[in-house]
Amino acid sequence: MSFTPELLKQSIKPFIHAPCLWVAYSGGCDSHVLLHSLVTLRSEIIPEIKAIHINHGLSPFANEWEEHCRKTCEALNVHYVAIKVNAKAKGSSPEEAARHARYAEWKKLLNKNEVLLLAHHQDDQAETVLIQLMRGSGVKGLAAMPMKQSFSRGLLCRPMLGFLREEIVSYAVEHSLNWIDDPSNFDTDYDRNFLRHDVVPLLETRWPALKKTLSRTASHQADANQLLTELAFQDWHHIHENNRIKISELVKLSEKRQRNVLRYWIADICELILPDTVHLQRILDEVLTAAEDANPEVIWRGGEVRRYQGMLYAQEKLKEGTHLLNLKWENLESPIQINTNGLKISAKTLIGKGLSQEKLKNREISIRTRQGGETCRPLGRGQTHQLKKLFQEWRIPPWERAVVPLIFVGDELAQVLGYCCSETFAAVENEPGWLIE
Repeated sequence: MSFTPELLKQSIKPFIHAPCLWVAYSGGCDSHVLLHSLVTLRSEIIPEIKAIHINHGLSPFANEWEEHCRKTCEALNVHYVAIKVNAKAKGSSPEEAARHARYAEWKKLLNKNEVLLLAHHQDDQAETVLIQLMRGSGVKGLAAMPMKQSFSRGLLCRPMLGFLREEIVSYAVEHSLNWIDDPSNFDTDYDRNFLRHDVVPLLETRWPALKKTLSRTASHQADANQLLTELAFQDWHHIHENNRIKISELVKLSEKRQRNVLRYWIADICELILPDTVHLQRILDEVLTAAEDANPEVIWRGGEVRRYQGMLYAQEKLKEGTHLLNLKWENLESPIQINTNGLKISAKTLIGKGLSQEKLKNREISIRTRQGGETCRPLGRGQTHQLKKLFQEWRIPPWERAVVPLIFVGDELAQVLGYCCSETFAAVENEPGWLIE
């Protein structure tokens, strides 16, 4: 089967009513063919076509490639966006950091119902299955790359997964396209390149239909993964409360279903990187079986799971020092940003709500986090309590208490943000107050 725009049109048919089709355009052969083909179909498809180029800055030629892509899009009369990213994140390989960086930019770029098209093909799919096999991945990993998936406010799609690399290159040659060949694509120190240049050609001498067969394997695994996801959703429905897992309900499931629903919870509900098999088993062995008064945790590169009062919590790994906060709030009419966790705190005027504007007038207002020993007289209680006791009453996990913002007037605690106002500073009926959120 040869690659043609007409065949591509069948793959993008479900998206003809999208407001925009974005092409992730690297300048390489595959993405150039995808972009060129869409332009060929421009009179037959409804959505606007745009191109997004991510400059990772990893190659000395990165800026030249960005300019090449700009000129190509100009010649094709395609709207072009180029974004430079930092692909040198600490603790990650350049390839991994580059992937995270471009996906982050794509997510920010996509508006509601827009579609991002990637130029992955059947060879890429086969290589991905082999890589996942070498990693010992389960069903989800072996399902490799889906044809389409929800992404940001729209969809991410791979309309060329049914075509071989050689078919795509043949189209590019036939239409005299000028594309970029990244020298790093031939460096077999990288796993994917090693498979592409050394392993797959050898396997094809014995199994000529290897790529097609591996792509079929990915399809079968995707079906199996869908069934496991549906089962996990059913289990999740019975065992969760406010996106946390009730341990008493989880332990009623078989261990295999426990692992299945934990993967679903961590990846799909909490949107964290999945832990490997060892860390997942540690959650079952160490966290579920811990004593009621213990606060065990399992931490991996992509997140952490903790236990508190019979519930499992999953979240990004807490950063050291993020709880150290003491900011002056000079003007309550201007929101204040807490850079350590991205929280934005603002105040608006409401009658009879929040903190009394009169009692705050000409007083120093600050936002702090807990240091220990704080007391508060919650509105309606009529007595003062230790903040520690209030946190316990509100069932706030110990690790979250250190990051709850506290509003101080001078050195007096006026509000525990999200939980209570102090009776001392609360606005009374018909009095202007600052409602801080």
